[in-house]
Amino acid sequence: MSAQNSKGIQTLLDAERDAQKTVQKAREYRSKRVKDAKNEAQKEIEDYRKQKDDEFKEFEKKRGDGQHTSGNKKAEEDASKDAEEQLKTIKAAGGKKGDKVIEDLLRVVTDVKPEVPDRVAAPPKA
Repeated sequence: MSAQNSKGIQTLLDAERDAQKTVQKAREYRSKRVKDAKNEAQKEIEDYRKQKDDEFKEFEKKRGDGQHTSGNKKAEEDASKDAEEQLKTIKAAGGKKGDKVIEDLLRVVTDVKPEVPDRVAAPPKA
């Protein structure tokens, strides 16, 4: 019986070894697939980046000499002109009414008329 037990144990050990080999092969296969997928994704990213770079270069060519900001420069110039016009208007209004505003401010600051707020109760008369 001992030979039969020994043979059964050997069969189990062989099966375990085969299982370990199968698991190791599966791990290697999975690692290879992950690595291949990563490489493939990197290649797709590079292709996409190249495509977008080419599209951008084509866009710059159509706009002429890479000056795709010329529209922005015009908008900036228009905004500067508008700001200058508004500054002139404000300065003109200040020139016309500036003396009166200063006079009113000085009068309010120097002519102090203290008043007791309504919230403050008057002290009781004794």
